[in-house]
Amino acid sequence: MSSDAVNTLEVTHTLGERIVVRATATGTDLFSYVYKPDPSGFEARKPYVHPLRTLSGNLVSGYRPNDHRWHKGLQMTASHLSGQNFWGGDCYVHGKGYLPLPDRIGSMRHDGFEAVDASGDELAFTEGLTWIENGGVEWAREKRGVRVHSVDTESGSYAIDWSIELTNTRADGEALHFGSPTTAGREMAGYTGLQWRGPRDFTGGTVLGPQGEASESGLMGSQAPWLAFAGEHDDIDAHSTLVFAHAPENAHAIHASHWFVRSEPIPTVAFSWAFFEEFALPAGERFRYRYRIVVADGAWDRERVVARLKGLAW
Repeated sequence: MSSDAVNTLEVTHTLGERIVVRATATGTDLFSYVYKPDPSGFEARKPYVHPLRTLSGNLVSGYRPNDHRWHKGLQMTASHLSGQNFWGGDCYVHGKGYLPLPDRIGSMRHDGFEAVDASGDELAFTEGLTWIENGGVEWAREKRGVRVHSVDTESGSYAIDWSIELTNTRADGEALHFGSPTTAGREMAGYTGLQWRGPRDFTGGTVLGPQGEASESGLMGSQAPWLAFAGEHDDIDAHSTLVFAHAPENAHAIHASHWFVRSEPIPTVAFSWAFFEEFALPAGERFRYRYRIVVADGAWDRERVVARLKGLAW
C-alpha cells in the first residue's frame, strides 16, 4: 500500500449536524465539526469541534466541563463585543465580577457551506455564518475556512488550518468594539478569539514556546509565532501535544494578538486578538486572521515542534 493511500481521509457529512473526518491509516475519527445549533442559548450557540483526537485515537478536547459549560472543544469566540458576549456563560463586569446576564449572550448562525472539498488526503470547507446579538439583530457576517490536512503517520500528527474573515454589517452604522475581560478591568484574563479547551486530564500540562518550556504565567499575554501544550492522559500510558501557530500575515492583522494560556486550574489556549486593548471594526469593514493547530501523539519538545512547523507550508 502506498503512503498516499495510508494517509487518506474519509469524510462523512450528516447534513444539518456535523462533518466527521476519519484517518484510514488508524481508523480514528479525528475531527468532528458540529454546526447544529446548541440547545442552550446561554452557552452562546455556535459551531465547534469536538471530539478532537490524535491519530492513535486519544481525546484532546473537552466538552461542557462542569467549570465552564460553554467550553466546547475548539471554537471561535468573542468574549466582549460591543457589550455582548459571544463566548457564552457568565459575563465579566468590572467591580462586580462574573454575573449571569443572559440578555448579553449572542450567537453565531450557520448559514451554509459555500464549498466542501474532500480530496482524499485532506478536507477543506468554506462556511458562511452570521453573528447575531441577543435581540436578534445581525451584526456581522463571517466567512470561515477550515482545512484538515498533512496526516503523517511517521510523526504521528496532522494539521488543522482555521481562517476567519469577519465583516461588520451593522445596519445602524456603528463600529464593532472587540475586547476581553482584561480590557474590561480583570487583570491577565484576556481570553477571546479562537479557543481550545483541553480534556480534564490535561490539567497541569506542559506549556512550550519558541524559547522552550515555560510556566503558563511566563507565556500568558505573550506574543510569539507559536505555542504548544502537552498533556498526559488518564487510563492509558500516553501523552499528546497540540501546537498552535499564527499564519505569517497575522503579524499585519487589524490588531496584535497575544496568547491566553492556562494549564491550572483548567487546560486552555486562545489566540487572543484583544488581550490588553480593545480594537474597533468600522461598519462595512472586515478583518482576517489565519491559524494552524497541529495535533500530535506523544510529548513533543521544542525541537520537534519547530521541525514539524517548518515542514508545513502555509
